Amino acid sequence: MKSILSTPATGASPVKKPAWLVALGSLVVLVLINWFLQPSFFDGMVLHSNLTTFLPLILVAIGQTFVIMGGDIDLSVGSIAALVNVVTVTVIASAGGDAASVPVGLLAGLVVAVLCGIFNGLLISYLRLQPMVATFGTGIIFSALALWVMPQAGLGVPDTYWMTYSEAILGVPTVLWILIIAFLFVLVMQRRPFESHLKAVGGNRAGAFQSGIDMSFIRLLSFALCGLFSGFAALCLTGETASGDPLIGQSLAMGSISAVVLGGTMLSGGVGGAVGSILGALLLGMIGNVIFFAGLPFEFQTLVQGLIVLAALAGGVLVARK
Repeated sequence: MKSILSTPATGASPVKKPAWLVALGSLVVLVLINWFLQPSFFDGMVLHSNLTTFLPLILVAIGQTFVIMGGDIDLSVGSIAALVNVVTVTVIASAGGDAASVPVGLLAGLVVAVLCGIFNGLLISYLRLQPMVATFGTGIIFSALALWVMPQAGLGVPDTYWMTYSEAILGVPTVLWILIIAFLFVLVMQRRPFESHLKAVGGNRAGAFQSGIDMSFIRLLSFALCGLFSGFAALCLTGETASGDPLIGQSLAMGSISAVVLGGTMLSGGVGGAVGSILGALLLGMIGNVIFFAGLPFEFQTLVQGLIVLAALAGGVLVARK
């Protein structure tokens, strides 16, 4: 039986330009505009501050990419981040609240993140629930659990945690190390069979089934990865805020989906990649910066941001069709 992953022997198909080129071009333009509006944009402290702000969305967008490439979607990522945040802070406090308790809290938070992702994956890939409805429901559950663990924001973390996150390791900012590691992970995954199988599942599930791909397990893994990266984003938010907040990360779901689509990944699945999603998340962050430093009235900021996002999406569609 011919695999759907094989390349046709006859007829050379034209090479398509990656849709993330539009996001890259738009990002360059916005960086130049931001530099004009904010002359100190390329100062080290300003770049560090911007990356610290953008990093949680970048990480969630990477995880969301794996889910969307498989033809699914996860609306619970923000709630997972909130739950991981409060669990991490609570476990650190329960374990003594000192530097030695930080690794225990980090591990507990990441375990919760993966379990949330697996729970979503089981509901969708094995029980065949509709992804949007299922993750909307689990998002409510995770939010309720976050409020149960920590009804009110305010519990802090040891100084070691937030100082390590906000400073540098071997002369390189910690947030940049995290971005580099995430980017390398994305590059490695591009060369693994998992991503090819995931795109096959998202692009043609009947063909993927006929080729012998375990679709349910592949989709389950994609949700587990999405949960894991939501957990990483939560740990970054914890390092940034130095406290627990059961309402943190509420905008991550819509933001991550926008970043994924801006980066060239089709919502229908089967096409795209996390490199584009990283660019899409940076693009969204720069849009917010440009709007802020342009001094636009608050009531127009969302409108302008929406128009820019629609223009970028339209450009991505045009490139993908060529």
